Amino acid sequence: MEKPSFNHVNYLWDEAWAASLAGDEIALFIYRSNLLGTDLRITNFGGGNTSCKTIEKDPLTGREVEVMWVKGSGGDIGTLTRKGIAGLYTERLHALKNVYRGLAFEDEIVPLYYHCLYDLDSRAPSIDTALHGLLPFKHIDHLHPDGLIAIAAAENSQELTREIWGDTMGWVPWQRPGFDLGLQLEKCQKENPGIRGIVLGGHGLFTWGDTSYDCYMNSLEVIERASQYIDERLGSKGPVFGGARINGLGEVERRQQAANIAPVLRGLCSSHRRMIGHFTDDDRVLEFINSQDLSKLAPLGTSCPDHFLRTKIQPLVLDLEPDADLQDPEAVKKQLLPAFESYRREYAAYYEACKHPNSPSMRDPNPVVILYPGVGMFTFAKNKQTARVASEFYINAINVMRGSEAVSTYTALSRQEAFNIEYWLLEEAKLQRQPPEKPLSRRVAIITGGGGGIGKAIADKLVAEGANVVLTDISEDRLKEAYSTYPRDAVSYVVCDVIDEVAVGAAYKHANLEFGGVDIVVHSAGLAISKPLTAHELKDWDLLQNVLVRGQFLMAQKGAKIMQAQGFGGDIINIASKNGLVAGPNNVGYGTAKAAQQHMTRLLAAELAKDKVRVNTVNPDAVIVGSKIWEGDWAEGRAKAHGISTEDLPAHYAKRNLLNAIILPEDIANGVFALVALLSKSTGNMLNVDGGMANAFVR
Repeated sequence: MEKPSFNHVNYLWDEAWAASLAGDEIALFIYRSNLLGTDLRITNFGGGNTSCKTIEKDPLTGREVEVMWVKGSGGDIGTLTRKGIAGLYTERLHALKNVYRGLAFEDEIVPLYYHCLYDLDSRAPSIDTALHGLLPFKHIDHLHPDGLIAIAAAENSQELTREIWGDTMGWVPWQRPGFDLGLQLEKCQKENPGIRGIVLGGHGLFTWGDTSYDCYMNSLEVIERASQYIDERLGSKGPVFGGARINGLGEVERRQQAANIAPVLRGLCSSHRRMIGHFTDDDRVLEFINSQDLSKLAPLGTSCPDHFLRTKIQPLVLDLEPDADLQDPEAVKKQLLPAFESYRREYAAYYEACKHPNSPSMRDPNPVVILYPGVGMFTFAKNKQTARVASEFYINAINVMRGSEAVSTYTALSRQEAFNIEYWLLEEAKLQRQPPEKPLSRRVAIITGGGGGIGKAIADKLVAEGANVVLTDISEDRLKEAYSTYPRDAVSYVVCDVIDEVAVGAAYKHANLEFGGVDIVVHSAGLAISKPLTAHELKDWDLLQNVLVRGQFLMAQKGAKIMQAQGFGGDIINIASKNGLVAGPNNVGYGTAKAAQQHMTRLLAAELAKDKVRVNTVNPDAVIVGSKIWEGDWAEGRAKAHGISTEDLPAHYAKRNLLNAIILPEDIANGVFALVALLSKSTGNMLNVDGGMANAFVR
């Protein structure tokens, strides 16, 4: 079969793979869903819904019944698996009409979906369940394609639908998702029995087919036609978005400005709760934020409810020149604070004007989306994934505005409708069902020497406890290997030689662009050289001082500046050693450098306390397992100093501490975690993780 050709969507159907799933309608439905979810122009993360209907045997009566399998609440079609779907009796879904009391009682239906379950291992049914269940088709897609929503959000959406598809597509005006909207779709299809799909005003698209492939192709063809219609008319009403109002900065300058301002924006956005940031200077974003129509369109907000839920009522547009001087964070903060205060007041006024007697309490009034004309777009949310997805959704919204304005006039949700979705009790219940946040959620750590050994163990621990982490190391190969072990959005990496001031600055720039700033600095990069004084070369001395002491100084200096710009404190943890406290043989260079690290910690703790930046030390000893330091000459030198073989080192060090314990990288990671997550009133301290070395007791 010849592969179909599209310009605005990706045809991804693999005949051979689909053939391997033949006979398993549920597997084919999941396969179709995953393909559709890979293209952000078709639907974004968590957006849209898909379903199929099969004939199954009722376990109680033994009779054949129709069961609908549909994406469950809170899922994502791009990553959908069998565990993420709900299976419901279609007949029982129709029976809900007998008890439905109308729009004013819409929310009563949701708990009744549980009485319709066929599969007792189902995911919680979503709000869209009835929209699929009341339509008669075997396979159904509900999607939020940019091109289609551009038509749906146009001022004359119904007329455009007729012009583009004739009588082959139905149209239903905007209505909040729920059982009643399912009834409207059913009514539309019965009154227009030959249609191939339905456009939901301001919302999205429903399409269907007899097979999973037919449904897939129907969806692609309808989306392609809408996108093609828009493309043919782009520019017919004048330049896109009215043309450029300003000329943006070049890429290097844009990203430097973004890195400079990100910690300030993060601090301002975190007045309610700390946020994680995301930055993009995507071409579609730049076209919009640099345009004449930015001031007209941005305040309107989005139309599709899935977009709106993730991007808030409207973005905050910064009144700041692209090349503004951002070197003084306090001055920048003072300049921007009135805009944030105004945004919060307007949000509170929106809440007060639209709230119902039973509405949940007002949530965080800070913006999610911040547009910096000439530079790019920032999004801030509780974690990196949510911030990134908000960015993707606002790009979808930009695409929608672009298309609507090309063929008509863009219209957004009314403020009341927007509020009814944002503060919908069912959405609130979904938020309340989310698991509690982990101890280090909403915090960003940068770790030197993160490619392996102690640094990697620290990263593992912080990520497991909810933090975002930037790994740095001098070895890109080690960084790539370490990075591959983490889930998407949790970690980023950058090559950095800690003795190079420019490289350290670049690492922090990377952290600012990736996550909006830094809360935790862990200096774990290290090396060890063991030689008697007379054999200790000056180059050995310089290398130890540079990596351990100069590197710590640079990381602390530049990290503290970011923490000061954010304004909510932070942690600096330096990984030193028992050897900074104990005079041992053949150890003058290493021991001196470690002692310098320890005293620098005390000095910085005293200086930075006014900024709520806590500075502490973790002192390991003899972390042999998994440690890069214990490879090669260092191990040989320590073995020689103690008069034993290198093979006997682990046993030797385990026996010499009071607990007779082998110290692992994970033990050091636990020490770091204790300081940043539990000991919130400790600064200037040393935490020995050495199994108990009496000669290293600090008192």
